[in-house]
Amino acid sequence: MGLMLHQHKYTLDILTRAGMLSCKHVDTPISTSKATILPDPLFSDATRFCQIIGALQYLTFTCSDISFAVNRVCQFIHAPTDSYWAVVKRILRYLRGTASHGLHITCGSFFALHGFTDADWVGIVEDRKSDKQRTVARSSTEPKYKALANGTVEVIWLQYLLTDLQIPSTSTPIIWCDNLGDTYLSANTVFHARTKHVEVDYHFVRDRVAKKEIQIHFISSQDQLADVFTKPLPTSSFIVFRFKLRVDPPPTA
Repeated sequence: MGLMLHQHKYTLDILTRAGMLSCKHVDTPISTSKATILPDPLFSDATRFCQIIGALQYLTFTCSDISFAVNRVCQFIHAPTDSYWAVVKRILRYLRGTASHGLHITCGSFFALHGFTDADWVGIVEDRKSDKQRTVARSSTEPKYKALANGTVEVIWLQYLLTDLQIPSTSTPIIWCDNLGDTYLSANTVFHARTKHVEVDYHFVRDRVAKKEIQIHFISSQDQLADVFTKPLPTSSFIVFRFKLRVDPPPTA
């Protein structure tokens, strides 16, 4: 409760500094409308833009529901425009109605490590790169498999960390992916011709699966928790995923 109270005060301080303490609340931190590439004037106060974004980055540690939106505007911090200041203001309007929300962590007797991986295929209209991966992907399988490989690295690191902390896992870690092609690819010992260009980088995923160190399971897009970190979502889906992230208002007495 002490952490949530600190977060609440910090959020209100950000809103006050931005002059938006009495702004109207919105249900999501970023719009699902597709952006268009148009001439956009630079924002008149770049320092203010950077200060607000820096404060929002700190807030993402306990408000993971704004992570995608904040990361999106951070990509333009070197040359902020009026359009992206409007995105920042939308994030602040969202926080105005969820200032009391925070990350809830509870203790349980069962421990299992699960990961969710996803990528928004060419969702960034400015350069057609998937979630700022290095290349322009030619199919949805490529960026999603790269995300799967990155997720595997993270899970392996967490396993080592938990082992050092002497926290035993009760089951094999599971990584959930919403692409059937990647799910099959992780268990297939033969690469098809159209996927050979990713073999050198990502063959270790199959090695980990073969050694039974991780499991790759399919999950439907409707249940893919990673979507909240990779793309704008409609209100109904966003609220469901926010609940699954355990970002909730404080419990009532």
